[in-house]
Amino acid sequence: MRALSRRLLGSPLAAILTLQAALMLSTSCGSGVGDSAAESEGTYVRTSVASRTSNFSAWSEPVSLGFPIDATGFNDQQPALSKDGLSLYFASTRPEPSGLSLTNIWVSQRACDDDSCPWGTPVSLGPTVNTSVSDFAPVLSRDGHYLFLASGRSGGGSQGSSDIWVSRRTNVHDDFGWGTPVNVGPGINTAGFEGGPAYFENDDIGVPQLYFNHNDEPSNAGGDIYVSEQAADGSWSRASPVVELNSAASDQRPSVAHSGLDIYFFSNREGSVRDGSGALSTDIWVSTRASVRDPWSTPTNVGSPINTSLPELHPFIFSNGRTEELYFVRTVSTGDNDIFVSRRTRGGRED
Repeated sequence: MRALSRRLLGSPLAAILTLQAALMLSTSCGSGVGDSAAESEGTYVRTSVASRTSNFSAWSEPVSLGFPIDATGFNDQQPALSKDGLSLYFASTRPEPSGLSLTNIWVSQRACDDDSCPWGTPVSLGPTVNTSVSDFAPVLSRDGHYLFLASGRSGGGSQGSSDIWVSRRTNVHDDFGWGTPVNVGPGINTAGFEGGPAYFENDDIGVPQLYFNHNDEPSNAGGDIYVSEQAADGSWSRASPVVELNSAASDQRPSVAHSGLDIYFFSNREGSVRDGSGALSTDIWVSTRASVRDPWSTPTNVGSPINTSLPELHPFIFSNGRTEELYFVRTVSTGDNDIFVSRRTRGGRED
């Protein structure tokens, strides 16, 4: 697979970079103010992160996407939107046209990117992408040419019980123009379980990154968040754990914001809401950083109204102008997995 060359524009951090440059200059000149400048820089970074977070309104009460996305009696999960917000990819156990009920990847389309345009009837991506085993966790590259997914399929270089695969299309507006998926290779995939891919690309980093969850065991019941970087030849480096995000519990399905400064995932770590039996349920958690070159902060629970005593899973963060939308899955009282969305706006005002 050829390297993804397109880079995201933006992520300006001029104030931080200017301060860092001033600190280096003052230190080299022997001004004796290096310690105080460093302390000021740390204060600035902490303040900027807190300010960015407080610049949003509270998350709105989540609402189910409803019919035809959430189908009664089936699991609908792992949502991901196209960059223009007009296509919704997700995994579902609803029956394929062949009549088989599998976990496969479906897509729904709409005419505009707000609630005035309803989602259309989902359509399976068909046999080019889907197989007779589980195919799930779809996510698009920023340029829309690549679809990453997890699958338990065999052959084609498969490594374990679930691997990450990638498909390419030429026309970014053709949701059914995907080519046959290709295994992303041993830099990412192992004899264990890999799933929940999240693609991130940014000029400041210089190379595409793929975040995902990995379990040494061949099971999706646990694991940690890992990251790999793509080389110029298209191969992926040996993945490494993102230690600041991981815990002794299960940490899965990361989703990186467009800015690269926020990452969402789900976990049943300590601090999650307890269910009716007193056990820790899975909640949505978030971590932030001051720049794309900085380490992630200690994750925090996103709290109510998103997290409840029911399981919340599979977050996907989507930026739409002044609004951020957090899509996620909740296991509802019927036992089905349904897709929900919550919103918040910049400036602390609800739309």
